[in-house]
Amino acid sequence: MTATSIAPESLTRTTTSLPQAFLERCARSPEREAYRYPVGDDWRSLTWKQAGERVRAIAAGLLSLGLDREARVAILCATRYEWVLMDLGVLCAGGATTTVYPSSTAEECAYILRDSDTRIIFAEDATQLAKLRAHKAELPSLAKVVLVDGAPDADDDWVVTLADLETRGQAHLSQHPDAVTDAVAAVESEHLATLIYTSGTTGKPKGVRLVHECWAYTADAIAAMGMLHEDDLEYLWLPLSHSFGKVLSGGHIRIGHTLAIDGRIPKLVDNLAVVRPVVMAAAPRIFEKVYNKVVQGAKEGGGTKWKIFQWAVAVGKRVSALRQEGKEPSGMLALKHKIAHKLVFSKLHARFGGRLRLFISGSAPLSREIAEFFHACGILIVEGYGLTESSAASFVNRASKFRFGTVGMPLPGCEVKLAPEDKEILLKSPGVMRGYHNLPEETAQTLTPDGWLRTGDIGEIDDGGFLRITDRKKDLIKTSGGKYIAPQHIEGKIKATCPYVSQAIVHGDKRNFVTALLTVDEESIKKWAEGGPLAGKSYAEIAAAPETAALIDTYIQQVNGELAKYETIKKFSILPRDLTVEEGELTPSLKVKRKAVEKKYIEVLDGMYKGALADA
Repeated sequence: MTATSIAPESLTRTTTSLPQAFLERCARSPEREAYRYPVGDDWRSLTWKQAGERVRAIAAGLLSLGLDREARVAILCATRYEWVLMDLGVLCAGGATTTVYPSSTAEECAYILRDSDTRIIFAEDATQLAKLRAHKAELPSLAKVVLVDGAPDADDDWVVTLADLETRGQAHLSQHPDAVTDAVAAVESEHLATLIYTSGTTGKPKGVRLVHECWAYTADAIAAMGMLHEDDLEYLWLPLSHSFGKVLSGGHIRIGHTLAIDGRIPKLVDNLAVVRPVVMAAAPRIFEKVYNKVVQGAKEGGGTKWKIFQWAVAVGKRVSALRQEGKEPSGMLALKHKIAHKLVFSKLHARFGGRLRLFISGSAPLSREIAEFFHACGILIVEGYGLTESSAASFVNRASKFRFGTVGMPLPGCEVKLAPEDKEILLKSPGVMRGYHNLPEETAQTLTPDGWLRTGDIGEIDDGGFLRITDRKKDLIKTSGGKYIAPQHIEGKIKATCPYVSQAIVHGDKRNFVTALLTVDEESIKKWAEGGPLAGKSYAEIAAAPETAALIDTYIQQVNGELAKYETIKKFSILPRDLTVEEGELTPSLKVKRKAVEKKYIEVLDGMYKGALADA
């Protein structure tokens, strides 16, 4: 029996605003480690007291520049610990942070800064500064640029360094010692805290208006679930310009654990072995890459190694099934599992640092097969769900109560229902946005008059109160034969089944059969090519080779065997390169921009249908 709504779980509120919570945390835990960050190959720390001193200096520096309440201050910077300090500095000064992805073009930056009416911006380095200079004439409201790394020209009074701003702030505090404390005390729950511009899959980005109450609520809700503890070490690499990364920062302040921050994705796996975190949130693409690498490594180890690996995973899946029922293995199964861990699983645990208790997956759908594989190896990935418009955190599986293939249950204080006509997921909570900036018509389309957020996602609620996302409302494919298809479901199966596929875009809207655009993982496919006729060839050459198509086709047929006839992939094309953020094909949280990719490769798609007839 399924439900169509879930009443909100009660939540005790203690947080009034993140700036207030931050000052209280610094006073309560002054000598505890707050942040850990890389300098070269070393990792260094900031205590809460040290972080508080820097945030106060940044806030006072902004006040000395005449920052008004709710005036926008942008951050154009990669994920690093200074990003958090700058954001808190803006909030503690009473301003509102405008987030800008560092991968944004100069034109995109200029649009966001104009639309938000940003007055001051933190720019990471000379590369980001050059984007601003290119459009300076179009940004009359942008009074000051604060440069994080590097130094401005000696005669350039438009730019100051972050160090100079902090020095200026310290001088301001010597004259006005209560300036920051007073600014924080004056913050009200409905004051604007953050403008996050959705990267979007089509069209111009929209500024999502998130007030202090949004972040205060999510911080309390995260703490109430009890999945994070004060003694934990959490690793954060996600874009802080994205709501997923931002909400984790709020939870960190509320709980008071240590946050290790490094946004360099190529360093991610290596960092895990050094930092040895207990908790980490990530996008599914990270888990897919690790999964493919582990499986391929076992296969390449030869017959005996591969057989041991398969045996261990089979044992792990039996244990996983028991644990999903709240039971523990015993007798011979417990002994086999202990051996499996020693021979196989311990190596994967070591790759993650050996202390990992929990992965949290969000931003895009996680394949059930991937989640079940990791759990079989003794590593729990709890999938969650939310939108920028709901301050990122709305649903999550709990460490003690989870169902793979779902995004869990609502956070405390979040109410959900399914629209009767199409099962669209509707949310209501204090974390829901207050609208789109300067876009009243779009706001009215997304928020109902009584405060429900139309998510645009289709879902179902099972008998345990777990939510399953069946697809994006806008992404549903309707073939020319009238059949509806959920592409994300098929894409997840492809990536979980084929260790060589990096990205999959299933296509077929208004077409008479389903096709797919695929990219291959460069490292895996080049290793496969070694010793054969494709050895030493470039990515593009391997991708175009008939041998590669034949290899991938064996996996596609395996996937097709699990699908309804009208869902099966009749043809596929392997693209000449992988999708990237820089080319506008992925969002910074590594989600595929489906429409952008289909538009870019429309000739390839049309070619697969040219002269072809098939039953839908």
